[in-house]
Amino acid sequence: MKEILPVVYLSGIVVFLIGLTIFILFQIIRTRRVETRFSRLQEKLQKEKGTPQEYYELGSLYLDKKLFVQSIKLLEKALKVSKKVEPENLALIYNALGYAYFSQEQLDLAIRNYKEATKLYPEYAIALNNLGNAYEKKQLINQAVEAYEETLKYDPNNKIAKTRSEALRKRLVESK
Repeated sequence: MKEILPVVYLSGIVVFLIGLTIFILFQIIRTRRVETRFSRLQEKLQKEKGTPQEYYELGSLYLDKKLFVQSIKLLEKALKVSKKVEPENLALIYNALGYAYFSQEQLDLAIRNYKEATKLYPEYAIALNNLGNAYEKKQLINQAVEAYEETLKYDPNNKIAKTRSEALRKRLVESK
């Protein structure tokens, strides 16, 4: 029995290391794809005018990298060139723009863009949830609760909206 224990121990370590290696390789491949797409879009948009989708995609990649100023510029360009874009897709751009402003603590601009997104696509639960979050951060509790409740109309299983709505309602009751 004592001779088997080291073999089992070493086998466990080898299996763990193989799993870790596979995980790291997949991460490298995924990152490489994203970076390749990022550089191709950058090059293309520097040389020629792009489509709203290309500006949105590059703006979203900048958002992922937390480069908010560059992201805002690209998302605004996406809006400028979006003449024949469906309202749902425009709402995505406005929501991303709202997120970029929110991340920079520019809450009024974030709220304006989230509202525009929900105006174009009223059942856009993510934008409604983001709107509630922005209102909450700005200490506009009643508006935040309304936004979270609206989110729950379209996405009844949204855990964030449920939790935040309940917590904010409790705060409203306690303050009265």
